[in-house]
Amino acid sequence: MENWGRLSHLFVTVFLSNFSQLMVSPAIPDVTLAAFCPGKDECSSAIYITGFQQAISGIGSVILMPLIGNLSDIYGRKIMLSIPLLLSIIPPVILSIKMTTEFFYAYYVVKTIASMVTDGGIVCLSLSYLADNVSEGKRVSAFGLLSGVVSAATVCGTLAARFLPTSRIYQVAAVLAVLAAIYLKIFLKETSRVGQFDAALEEPILKSSTEQTSEVSKLELLKNAVKKIPLPKDIIRLLKSSHTVSLASFVAFFNSIAEAGIQSSLMYYLKARFHFGKDQFSEIWLITYIAATISNMVVMPILGPLLGEETLLCMGLFAGFLNMLLDSIAWAPWVPYVSAFLGIFLFLASPSIRCIISKQVGPYEQGIAQGCLMAVTSFSNVISPLIYSPLSALFLADGAPFYFPGFSILCVGLAWLVGFILSTMIKIHPILIRNRASNEPCLLA
Repeated sequence: MENWGRLSHLFVTVFLSNFSQLMVSPAIPDVTLAAFCPGKDECSSAIYITGFQQAISGIGSVILMPLIGNLSDIYGRKIMLSIPLLLSIIPPVILSIKMTTEFFYAYYVVKTIASMVTDGGIVCLSLSYLADNVSEGKRVSAFGLLSGVVSAATVCGTLAARFLPTSRIYQVAAVLAVLAAIYLKIFLKETSRVGQFDAALEEPILKSSTEQTSEVSKLELLKNAVKKIPLPKDIIRLLKSSHTVSLASFVAFFNSIAEAGIQSSLMYYLKARFHFGKDQFSEIWLITYIAATISNMVVMPILGPLLGEETLLCMGLFAGFLNMLLDSIAWAPWVPYVSAFLGIFLFLASPSIRCIISKQVGPYEQGIAQGCLMAVTSFSNVISPLIYSPLSALFLADGAPFYFPGFSILCVGLAWLVGFILSTMIKIHPILIRNRASNEPCLLA
């Protein structure tokens, strides 16, 4: 793979950052329950507060992701990537100081605000950096490797959470977050943007075809681009630019609805159903992300060029549906462990969607395109808790309409099933070089 030296530094940065963020995930239910409902395994307040956090962070991400992607097309990926890395340091530092109720509330507020940038920003900018340095033919393998690095970080984070006491988890996470920011600063090389301002600003999603760039100075062009914050209507216009992009965007929406649904309800369901705790969650995530690491670092680079992103996407979405179906009707504590092995296919979906979108835009549109895709997924993070948090609270309570504790989990699977049906209609028509007619209307003008 070309530019392997640059990419290896990106992978190390992403690994350290995700190691830091994801090692705290198994401990979150216990910490949240301890703050809101001490001594209980079931707590509607904890479910609602988790969903509220996801929704608020999602609203912020919908606004900020296209802006961050747009600015990275102008200023470069490295300088913009440093922003979410620095913000990710603050939340674990708070709980590493003291784990009292007051500090948890401070953590909750800061984490909600920081997640607006960190949850999607690191992935968005990393994908744009990859697209800058990898040819289109090898992009599916590169995107798969990046997802594999994230999965490997999750495995390491889960192992750390399994063996570290809760009080130490946040201290280690804070140290790793600092290391990620330092490594980025020292080792990662910026993608050169010098001499490319005119080319970037001539891309259809950044300017109108009626503008004459030759008559305006580079400085004025740069100022205009920075001031141009993509609006929701601009994002919609971009995502409707082709049939393939539109379908992929809808698939991304339903895939993200399901992924956010897992975050907001699955662990609380397993805790109420089988009295799972931090150790059991760590074991399940360990199985899931070991399978995901194998999938993204071995299966996807091998099968991607042979089968294509469309087929891998269908496989991943259908595996997600089967996973949730098994969990929803789990009759014994070992069933979630077995269903976790479906992660070897489930985690093919997200990198496949991103690769499909990447192939539909030009070289200077990668940042804004990935940012718009992240806006779609962030919007899903707003909608998903509004659906699944009330469902989980309702069917885990004593007064449920009928006895089916896993009903909300089955509904998560149905979102993946809808995405699977839509994915079967996607046909990729790669754009190797973007040469549009001068009279073609712009997408984000």
